[in-house]
Amino acid sequence: MHNTVTINDRARRVTESARKIRAPFTLDESLCLYSPQDNVESLSHPRIADWINYVTRDYDPKLPKAERRILLLMSCTKTKPYPFSSEHKAINQRLLDEGFKPVARNYLPQELQAQLEDTYSQDVLNLSPMVSESGTVIHRAVISEPMAYVPYESIATYEGKPSPATAYDDPGLFEKRGNAVSPWRMDCTATAISKTRWKWGVEELRHYVIMHNAMAETLAKVLARIGRLYTDRIAWVAPGLTHRSFVLGRDERAANKIVASRQVGSERLGLVGANDLLPAELRIECLPTSSHCKDAIQRLAKRLGTDPSRVGGTYSRGGTDATPLALPELLDVLIRRIKQ
Repeated sequence: MHNTVTINDRARRVTESARKIRAPFTLDESLCLYSPQDNVESLSHPRIADWINYVTRDYDPKLPKAERRILLLMSCTKTKPYPFSSEHKAINQRLLDEGFKPVARNYLPQELQAQLEDTYSQDVLNLSPMVSESGTVIHRAVISEPMAYVPYESIATYEGKPSPATAYDDPGLFEKRGNAVSPWRMDCTATAISKTRWKWGVEELRHYVIMHNAMAETLAKVLARIGRLYTDRIAWVAPGLTHRSFVLGRDERAANKIVASRQVGSERLGLVGANDLLPAELRIECLPTSSHCKDAIQRLAKRLGTDPSRVGGTYSRGGTDATPLALPELLDVLIRRIKQ
């Protein structure tokens, strides 16, 4: 039941969420999604429903003519807007360093440009597609619940409206963090196992499956409609995490150590990936592989002059406040794939 403690707890979490949004953008409190139930409920939120309608029915990418067009799908980040996160800055700077340049002047607001560290080019905050001297086009997009698919050029605005991609916070599907619960909800079935950690109950598990599959289905709908614009469709998403699970087909899950179903009470509910729903010619390739990650750890240890067993923290934080996907040792994998 609702009580003062849980109501205050949500207020505290909203305050924490607001810190993740960089000015001039602001948090929409109704888009703070702290549990699987919040996530499923958000699918009927006017801003999210309108967004999903936009990307699945109306969105029309404006891409330069080229023999090779690559759709590069990246994970969402706690920092909003995504390009200002440590992870996206590292990825975008590496693309710039490899000779890819934005095709138009579509930048995030000047307030953010003024805060950008001197080690980065201002072009890391450019939202337009990128092209190399050889003519290869990279079109960036983000996999993010509850919106499923966020084209880079639509991060700030779409169809003349503010994008929800700069106004939300959604840690609600990350079960292992232990706080992806909404104890103030009447349908909360999670059990507290400490002052800060919870174990999901039947309703959290059930709503996770519902939301997971809704995101996979939306992603597949988008790619089924626009996927043929690209010669390559690459998801740069961490092994073992939810965003990769949204993509992978049933035949790919075992090799990626990602489950194909969840036990929910007495039921076993299947998890669907976008690749289950797409024809073979439109399937998405997920990188890096587990072997790529193992090799990156060895190379990171060599760069740091230490034993591989001692680089865990540096590796997991991507060398900064990011994920391993931002490490130069792993970005080498992405660049090789893009240039092959």
